[in-house]
Amino acid sequence: QVQLVESGGGLVQPGGSLRLSCTASGFTFRLFAFSWYRQAPGKERELVATSTSTGGTRNYADSVKGRFTISRDNVKNTVYLQMNSLKPEDTAVYYCNARRSADKLYDYWGQGTQVTVSS
Repeated sequence: QVQLVESGGGLVQPGGSLRLSCTASGFTFRLFAFSWYRQAPGKERELVATSTSTGGTRNYADSVKGRFTISRDNVKNTVYLQMNSLKPEDTAVYYCNARRSADKLYDYWGQGTQVTVSS
């Protein structure tokens, strides 16, 4: 059974930090690219950060460059999103995504974790 379980969300003041985790099971973690998406109320889901299967290439949305870092641990089957210098506009539900294009497209999602940046 495929599972992506996010954790680490919560309430933080502007300028603060949070680290989100996404622990995967039920598939071969090291073969998949992982991404973090977010969706704020009334807005479409947007891509925040992506890591290739090896972790050698990482890409970020312009809005989070220099503040967020995606990383992965292929032993622990976990992907992280370190978020620093948080702003109120970072408030959203954050989703973990695993994707691999092989014989078909494999596309898995977590349930999401709420991040609220407010004083």
